[in-house]
Amino acid sequence: MSEAPRASAHEAAGRAAAGPVAAFAGLFGPPPGGPAVPVDWDAVEEWLGCPLPADYKAVATVYGPVALGERLWLQTPYARDPGGFDYGHFVTESRRLAPGVLPFAGTTTSDTLFWDTTASGDPEAWPVVVHSAERERRGEDPWIRLGVPLLPALARLVDEGLRPTLARSGLAGDAPGPWTPPPRRPAPTPAQRAALAGGGTGLDTLLALVPPPPEPYLGERDWDWAHERLGTRLPTAYRRFAEAYGGGIWRDWLRVSLPLGTGEYDLVPWGHWYGDNYRALRANHPDRHPLAAWPEPGGFLPFASSLDGDQLGWLTEGGDPDAWPLIVDPRHARVGPPLTGTLTGVLLSWLRGELDVEGLPRLLHPHEDPMDLVEHEPRKAPGSRS
Repeated sequence: MSEAPRASAHEAAGRAAAGPVAAFAGLFGPPPGGPAVPVDWDAVEEWLGCPLPADYKAVATVYGPVALGERLWLQTPYARDPGGFDYGHFVTESRRLAPGVLPFAGTTTSDTLFWDTTASGDPEAWPVVVHSAERERRGEDPWIRLGVPLLPALARLVDEGLRPTLARSGLAGDAPGPWTPPPRRPAPTPAQRAALAGGGTGLDTLLALVPPPPEPYLGERDWDWAHERLGTRLPTAYRRFAEAYGGGIWRDWLRVSLPLGTGEYDLVPWGHWYGDNYRALRANHPDRHPLAAWPEPGGFLPFASSLDGDQLGWLTEGGDPDAWPLIVDPRHARVGPPLTGTLTGVLLSWLRGELDVEGLPRLLHPHEDPMDLVEHEPRKAPGSRS
């Protein structure tokens, strides 16, 4: 007798799930070969901070991540090899586009499909909206509002030309596994909030806003070695900054080179290579490359680069490195005037969303809290486990 209620509940759950799965199969066919990736939906929803539509969970449980019509990827929570698609990163970055949107799919043309969670307190009623990268590039309203939930939205896309074909998603790799939600980002402390809003420009303010790593890694050499190879000492403010943070990536955009490393992208080797390369480019296109290049007098000496290849460095003007102005050499635009302020002042202004120049873009949507994007990923010494 005790088994009957459990069997009945299981059958009821199965019948409920069969509805959306059957509807999805009617559009795109049966699941591809191989089992779907198992998902701990309770853990996923706890990490997201909201429940997910039941039809999506039912389809994702049976199908896993799939490619629809050879141009749309239905994303589900899964893990794959490092460097591949990451569900957590996909959700976190895509949600930044507008308040209350939650992504579930992307296209080969860089469009993203979302639920608009602000439209209803019931996830089953969330309408689908599409963010069009092409419309955004044209300066138009990028949002296409389909006005219906997931399965009716997919049916409409098929009616409008999406091919009703299905295959295992290539983004998932050969052997995707279960996805484990990452730790939640710690809530900012009052000291961090004060540093963000207080307007300070010194290293002490930056240290309060972004606690430095316990063992910053600068590289395998020392300052005497760097000064000898460059033929000059480096700005005091930069040395203090580097000794606090070492090399690392800020806001997933600005990569600060190891000041005392010997690798090709570290400060000293990169500075010499970049100077030689810049002079070659200047010889062919002097209008696009107007700067003097290190070690020429006043030459540009980079110490950081963006994810897009822009370079941040000094104009080495005069004999006092502490007076060298900062400047950005953009990869896809003409160089602008030197930046105003100190290294930490410029970095703080950028982190606060106040600075917006080629190479150091604002990277902040109007509705976003700058504190949510303040992040530093330090370089680690070879062999380090921390």
